[in-house]
Amino acid sequence: MDVKALLQRGVEVTDTALETLLPPAQTAPVSIHSAMRHSVFAGGKRLRPILAMQAAAAVVGEVPPGVERLGAAIEMLHTYSLIHDDLPALDNDDLRRGKPTCHVVYGEAIAILAGDALQTQAWEVLAGLSCPAAATVRIVGLVAQAVGTMDGMIGGQVLDIEGEQQKPTAELVEAIHRAKTGALIRVSVVSGGVFAGGDEQQIAALDTFGRKAGLAFQIVDDILDVTQDSAQLGKTAGKDLTSEKATWPAVFGLEQSQRDADRLIAEAFDALVLFGPRAEGLKALARYLVERKK
Repeated sequence: MDVKALLQRGVEVTDTALETLLPPAQTAPVSIHSAMRHSVFAGGKRLRPILAMQAAAAVVGEVPPGVERLGAAIEMLHTYSLIHDDLPALDNDDLRRGKPTCHVVYGEAIAILAGDALQTQAWEVLAGLSCPAAATVRIVGLVAQAVGTMDGMIGGQVLDIEGEQQKPTAELVEAIHRAKTGALIRVSVVSGGVFAGGDEQQIAALDTFGRKAGLAFQIVDDILDVTQDSAQLGKTAGKDLTSEKATWPAVFGLEQSQRDADRLIAEAFDALVLFGPRAEGLKALARYLVERKK
């Protein structure tokens, strides 16, 4: 499968959905809507929405209509986390996706509120998904857990902050990665399967794939932070080392980190056997996760 074409099409579909779902920039209050759009449309690979779409395709054989709204909601949640992550109180970064971060352009107060607004908008979109009510309720619960404090994104962010300037351990770095980044990637895959009406065996397989691929993604992100420059990454390179963050290379070294990422992707592939050729899109994305350079 041509992963470049898959990614390009996924970006187009996701951006069209986001354009429809987000208030226009000139809607009052203009400042908040402009700030939301600044960060949402600053670029980005749209990996989480594309994973949701391809997980749905693995279940039913094609991307079902309406799943792009699920992906758009997840992208709103991801973007909200980036806006807050870049704030001076957290990672204090001025560059995201190759452009000035939200608080640099709009100030800290509006940036905080833009993140809050994107999260609120995401729940509104999730509540109106075009799938059976039971599936909608399940998706809302799964996404809420993935964003939350117990093995979710916010909890992972707390572990990341508290782990700075401490000697990193294998247990700590895995806990941070599985929660801060991996949880939202995993739920993108699982919720896509739920949206498409997958049975429990299929959902369990997608969950395993998402867990493995999500951890591999963050390991590669850690590798890129120390091997690529800011222009290549679109964000400030070397921040993890400067902040003494708990990263995979800090614990295991670069070579072992790459081997671990490759092993996790191989294990993720094994989880997709029951889907046969319908999972080619997910496999192409998993390969991309470990082969990307930014």
